[in-house]
Formats: sequence, C-alpha cells, structure tokens
Amino acid sequence: MTIRNWVKFFLNGLLIGGLTTAIVGLIVRWDFFSQYLQDGEVWQFVGALLWMVFLGFTMSVVAQMGFFAYLTVHQFGVNIFKTLTLWNWVQLLIIIVVLFDLIFFRFRLTSGDNSRTLLYLFLLATLVITASVTAYFKAKWTKKHTLISALFFMIVITTLEWLPALMVRSGNIDSWVTILLFPLLAVNAYQILALPKYNTMSDKDKLRLDERKKAREIAEKKAAKNKK
Repeated sequence: MTIRNWVKFFLNGLLIGGLTTAIVGLIVRWDFFSQYLQDGEVWQFVGALLWMVFLGFTMSVVAQMGFFAYLTVHQFGVNIFKTLTLWNWVQLLIIIVVLFDLIFFRFRLTSGDNSRTLLYLFLLATLVITASVTAYFKAKWTKKHTLISALFFMIVITTLEWLPALMVRSGNIDSWVTILLFPLLAVNAYQILALPKYNTMSDKDKLRLDERKKAREIAEKKAAKNKK
C-alpha cells in the first residue's frame, strides 16, 4: 500500500471510530448527556461529545494496530501449519475457545441479574452476527477461503482489543463495555472489507508512477539526442 492510500485508510478508520463512538455514547449514556441540555450547558454537552469522539479515535488506533498485527500473525500461521486448510481449522478452534472464555469467564453473568445477562447476550450476539456478516461479504467479494480468516479476525482480534474493558470490575463498567465494542467492530469491519480496494488503488498508483518514470526517461533521452 502506498503512503497516500495508507493515510486515507487510516483517516477513514479514525472517522468511523469517532462517529460510531459518539453515536453509541449518546444512546447508551443519554442520561448523562441530557443533564447538560436540561441545564442549558451547551458547551459542556459539546465538550463531552467531543471527548467521546476522541475516545473513538483512540479505539480506532487500537483496532488498526490489531489489524496489522493480525496480518502478520496470519502469515505466520500459514507458514507454521504449511497449508491454509489446517490453519483455518486452528482458527476455528481458537474462535470456539474465545467465545467460551467470553461467556464463562469474562462476562461473569449471574442468574440473579437478568437485565445484565440480557445486555451481555446482546453484545455477544452483536459480535457474532457482525463478524459473520463481515466474513460473508469478505468471502463474496474476494475468495471463499477468506471466510474463516475474516471470522477469526472479527471475533478473536476484536475480543482481544475489547479485553481491557471487560477486565475492569468497578464503576459504570457495563456502559463502557457496550460503548467500546461498537467502534472496534465498525473499524475492524471497515478495515478487512476495504483493504483490497486500497491495495488495488496502490497498484494502479505504482503503475502510473512507473509510466511517468519511463516517459521522463524517454523524454530525457530524446533531449540528449537533440543536443548532440
């Protein structure tokens, strides 16, 4: 990927993360934001919203670091297990382990708190459904064998990026766990679906640069001959 296209890729990811966090934050923590509006404190409301956008930028950077780390891990996995088929089976096993860990260890659901149980089941469903839809379109738009890899990235890598929030046990943690999941999913889905487009654009840019370079070389040779 060329630097220009990488900058576009990065900035679009930032924008998606910021907007997603701002929207979800407004919905989830409306009781907090509405107090500013009720009291007529418009600038405080704007400041709190901008803070949400900045948080989204941060989560976008985390997601983009996770994405490029996964590209390296994926290549290592293929090299270690020799075949993509075997690596896909390993990825499926890891997906199952991660989902099991989420349900039984990270969420820490209790039978006496039905509302919290419903919230975390909703978040789990959001993670799995978003991952499945993204993986489906990834396989449809590129190659069928990318289905498992895309599913692995959307579930396992997103969960790893989400893990710091899940490990906190104090404060209004359920709200933040909810808010932080959505920008990670949005940015990760964007990255895995948009990467081929930016790679293609980069290839075209390189071809144009090569053509310009050849044209300059030809022009320089002609100019040198004319001088003689």
